[in-house]
Amino acid sequence: MLNFSAHDYPYASQRQSVFARNGMVATSQPLAAEAGITMLRQGGNAIDAAIATAAALTVVEPTGNAIGGDAFALVWVKDQLHGLDASGHAPASLDIATVKAAGHERMPVHGWLPVTVPGCPAAWAELSRRFGKLPFDTLFEPAIALARDGFPVSPVVAHQWRIAQAEYEASRDQAPELEAWFDTFLIDGQAPVAGQLFRNPAQARTLEELAQTRCESFYRGAIAKRLADHAAASGGQLSAADLAGYQPRWVEPIKVDYRGYQVWEIPPSGQGLIALMTLNILKGYDFDQRDSQLTWHRQLEAMKKAYADGLHYITDPEHMRVAASVLLDDAYADRRRAEITDQAQPPLHGDPQASGTVYIATADGEGNMVSFIQSAYHGFGSGVVLPDSGIGLQNRGSEFSLDAGHSNALAPGKQTFHTIIPGFLSKGDVPIGPFGVMGGYMQPQGHVQMVMNLVDFGLNPQAALDAPRWQWLGDMKVGIEQAASRALASGLARRGHQIEIAHDSTDFGRGQIIVRDPETGVLCGGTEPRADSHIAVC
Repeated sequence: MLNFSAHDYPYASQRQSVFARNGMVATSQPLAAEAGITMLRQGGNAIDAAIATAAALTVVEPTGNAIGGDAFALVWVKDQLHGLDASGHAPASLDIATVKAAGHERMPVHGWLPVTVPGCPAAWAELSRRFGKLPFDTLFEPAIALARDGFPVSPVVAHQWRIAQAEYEASRDQAPELEAWFDTFLIDGQAPVAGQLFRNPAQARTLEELAQTRCESFYRGAIAKRLADHAAASGGQLSAADLAGYQPRWVEPIKVDYRGYQVWEIPPSGQGLIALMTLNILKGYDFDQRDSQLTWHRQLEAMKKAYADGLHYITDPEHMRVAASVLLDDAYADRRRAEITDQAQPPLHGDPQASGTVYIATADGEGNMVSFIQSAYHGFGSGVVLPDSGIGLQNRGSEFSLDAGHSNALAPGKQTFHTIIPGFLSKGDVPIGPFGVMGGYMQPQGHVQMVMNLVDFGLNPQAALDAPRWQWLGDMKVGIEQAASRALASGLARRGHQIEIAHDSTDFGRGQIIVRDPETGVLCGGTEPRADSHIAVC
């Protein structure tokens, strides 16, 4: 249904698009992709493959996700798209006064204070319960083997591991609760290098317990008790009651119509709404050239307006002052589009009332498809690790504001603005496929560029991922990948954008795309050239 050529690669490409009929798993680490495809070969479905891949990624790519992280999923099954929100909330004993009493004027990134209740294990169990085919413990076998027997660290992961070590060492004296991280994730005091074998036997034991208890141990069993006891002994706020009361939520996905295609996202507190608001503005333009300064200028200005609104309004849905439907209203998009001129403008939120990881895409031969994302947020997360468990805890709470008047102000039991977002594309009642671009605040920006690459510019999935990217960096600053033309950069600068040419592409997101031909059932996938990515097929 998408019109693209499998032979046309207008940008430097390390890979070709991959085709398959019976199943496909695309993610950022080869061993994890193979874990997922193993489930399909054993008779499992796309949901089983996604869970197995996700569990394996906590082992082989700990730089981007953890057992103690959050997750979201969009699942196409039985001719319907289902949304799962497995993001956590602030501990019941954590409030603004507690953080400020600890000497902070904004939420810290490391230590116990930014730790929220993890949702990943609950997501795995709930997806399997509702849609899985294979026994739950079978899904963990590849991850357990990788943790127990060891795996060779891949190049991009090794690079990120070294960066994380430097960051945690800088905070080590101020946060003694980080000590278990150094014991768990270093070899002889150093981050592993590419190709070096890394083993995590404690994580293997944890994964075995999760497999045997359908993850109940994490929330209401032995692991939960260990987590709560460790928090109490080391200054944390996470309690047994916080864990026992946690449940993931099935949610209604939100969408916009973009040139006859439906682009789907998870509703707030996720930032997928920002991608949809941007596309809603951009659909009022006609685009005939991808790499023109006018195209990039309009994309950037629309993104800035959507982000200004998102950062102002998006939070826990129970605390949203403006409904997502209002922010996605076509009349409001028209007003925001009318504000865009030929020159760059500062990002200012509008008033619609006036008239910010690892990503997995899976598909099987039955037509089921999963767009799944999970994260510990900043690299390894908070740096807090439950000793002798391999469980790192996320720092998602660092997104909370300490301004009591802000929409996203910290409050006990509240969900924060969330950066991780899975995407999905359909046309009418026909599914096209899952897509995602992980990487903090780059994610909605990546989603917009992927959708337009596929729909507006007719690129195949691999070329859509290969194409040079832009990134709004705040205020008037714009990052552009080195592969973009200098003429394009100069043209944007003349329009008032403050251009920064990036020599390192790791901050421009890492994506995966799978699309399905509705007539033949053939799957076509692209995988991220900026990561250690891999597509496994059967």
